[in-house]
Amino acid sequence: MTEHANRLEALRAELKARSLDGFVLPLTDEHMSEYVGAYAGRLAYITGFTGSAGNGVVLLDKAAVFIDGRYTIQAAAELDPALFEHHLFEKYPLLKWTADNVPEGGRVGYDPELTTVAWEKAARAAFETKNIELVALDSNPVDAVWHDQPSEPMAPALAHTTEHAGRDAADKRAEVAAALKEKRAEAAVITMLDSVAWAFNIRGTDVMNTPVTHAFALMHADETATLFINENKVSSELKQHLGNSVRVEPRTAFYDTLASLGAEGKRVLVDPTTNNAKVFKTLEDAGAKLVEGQDPCILPKARKNKTEQQGSRDAHIRDGAAVSEFLHWLSVEAPKGSVDELKAVDALWNFREKRGGLKDKSFDTISGAGPNGAIVHYRVSEKTNRPLKMNEIFLVDSGGQYLDGTTDITRTVIVGTPTDEMKDRFTRVLKGHIAIATARFPEGTAGMALDAMARRPLWDIGCDYDHGTGHGVGSFLAVHEGPQRIAKHGTAVPLEEGMILSNEPGYYREGAYGIRIENLIVVQKVQEKTERPIFEFENLTWVPIDRNLVDVNLLDSRELKWLNDYHARVFELIGPLVDDSTREWLQVQTAPLMAA
Repeated sequence: MTEHANRLEALRAELKARSLDGFVLPLTDEHMSEYVGAYAGRLAYITGFTGSAGNGVVLLDKAAVFIDGRYTIQAAAELDPALFEHHLFEKYPLLKWTADNVPEGGRVGYDPELTTVAWEKAARAAFETKNIELVALDSNPVDAVWHDQPSEPMAPALAHTTEHAGRDAADKRAEVAAALKEKRAEAAVITMLDSVAWAFNIRGTDVMNTPVTHAFALMHADETATLFINENKVSSELKQHLGNSVRVEPRTAFYDTLASLGAEGKRVLVDPTTNNAKVFKTLEDAGAKLVEGQDPCILPKARKNKTEQQGSRDAHIRDGAAVSEFLHWLSVEAPKGSVDELKAVDALWNFREKRGGLKDKSFDTISGAGPNGAIVHYRVSEKTNRPLKMNEIFLVDSGGQYLDGTTDITRTVIVGTPTDEMKDRFTRVLKGHIAIATARFPEGTAGMALDAMARRPLWDIGCDYDHGTGHGVGSFLAVHEGPQRIAKHGTAVPLEEGMILSNEPGYYREGAYGIRIENLIVVQKVQEKTERPIFEFENLTWVPIDRNLVDVNLLDSRELKWLNDYHARVFELIGPLVDDSTREWLQVQTAPLMAA
């Protein structure tokens, strides 16, 4: 039997021992995180699927993984079809598949620390017609069969000073306390790791590529707070940084403290989209009065202050110099046939490491040559590693975690000579990118109202892409940050001054190549006098766009001016920071393009 077949068999034996017909296996942790610590990688352990979004169900006779369109190719490559079906969740949702395949009167287990109350409600409704019982489990059955499961990380939590945070944590507590008083709540439960990090001005290394520490928190209407964190992670210096208004309690005391709040009849703010179901159940069972509302840290965290905005500008200039040096190196080495995807990843990291303030990657680099570039969230391995070949497209999506900002950039380059189709698709993606970069919009506009601007050039020829056009980005925090988005099915949250987003339209031809052009942008208020408040985007990313893939005839005069102005600014900002040979290359790459 294969490794995953053995694990699946062991899990099914555990389910039988618990009198269960199935178990729901989400890709998250108790903090509802997108990227999880190694100890929480249960879906990957059982199934082999390593994407950053997806869920699974294991029944006694079959199993399935549910993904979105970004992971279609990856799921097919990583999942053993003899063991796991895979479905697009919008076409065959997890709950419908489960109800279709569990016998009437069956019992399906779930871990309430890994789900939300909204999911619980939807699951019960989906199972009701077949009298399927949804069973909340006290312990996770995967943990019972994962004998070499990593332990929770114990790296120290670190202070994030106001030099980079731009605001004192006491000021943040006061803002949250004011929001609680408006809702007549006495405390708020904070479980998202980046919210905890933001609220207390702390960082950590507990999650790969995301500088957070494992902790829960309660924030109170009297401007005090309680941080639940393993005591071995807290130094005397950190306690001093936290101050006297923050109580530090063991992480294991979190749910008992929630029960105590309930016993006292406290009014507690809970977020149904970010707090796990166990939080709700613990409070409700103990008698708390629940006030449902958004995590009060989310919007203030998304609105970057002036210090954070400037930090992001500075980090992006250093990062742009590193990526430009990498692209110059690639232009020399790739045509020799000496570069493969893994070598490109290592080279890019080496160029970034030379720059100040770098602490980590912001995500695992996507290094896709030829057809691998068509896998939207491709992760190169020794097994899949492919050389960069002549006349093929190479897509590299990467980012750095700097003390003063988080970066995320995608560049698509041709090694050799592109086909006419490649140039057409690339230029249409570029047109969509420029449409977002130059957009102006009135106050109150949500990102979903802008999404079609980026897709229009592709829609004109019957093409599209299956990911959002833009996601929020943190400040030395999560590279994917809500609530702001630019997407077909994004949130209705208006874009506000200081919010940082990505601008990343793309195109993917399965089995051939992928194209994506990504810069980060920050929302700013238009300075000139207007009839009503109007916002626009300030560009943050400064790296040349491959002129060899641009069909100038497809650009109108306004778009061509944007590209030439952008490249002039790239040379102005990045030229002084790179070595002589890169500067010479950069001067050529940023020279004005002329209409035919």
